[in-house]
Amino acid sequence: MFAGLGQFADSCANCGLDFSSYNVGDGPAALLTMGIGTLIIVLALGVDSVFHPPFWVHVIIWVPFTAALTVISLRMAKAGLLAAEHRNRAREAGKSDLL
Repeated sequence: MFAGLGQFADSCANCGLDFSSYNVGDGPAALLTMGIGTLIIVLALGVDSVFHPPFWVHVIIWVPFTAALTVISLRMAKAGLLAAEHRNRAREAGKSDLL
């Protein structure tokens, strides 16, 4: 389904479904940024209050964890949005739809 970390392939390798007709865009990214940011801040504050590590330990722990969690969940969110568009036969609105 994916050609890169967050980009869709041109078509499905199994069934040949053309992914270029779907407009997934970067909609899931904003929601994931807020959700993952909140989770990381809560976890970092919890670790800091219990263990009191120096700042560089926080950097070593939270930067890779945040990047990995973002890439993994962004792929899932984009795939879910594409599946929802396919299931609901979503398409761009045309002039005839506005009348």
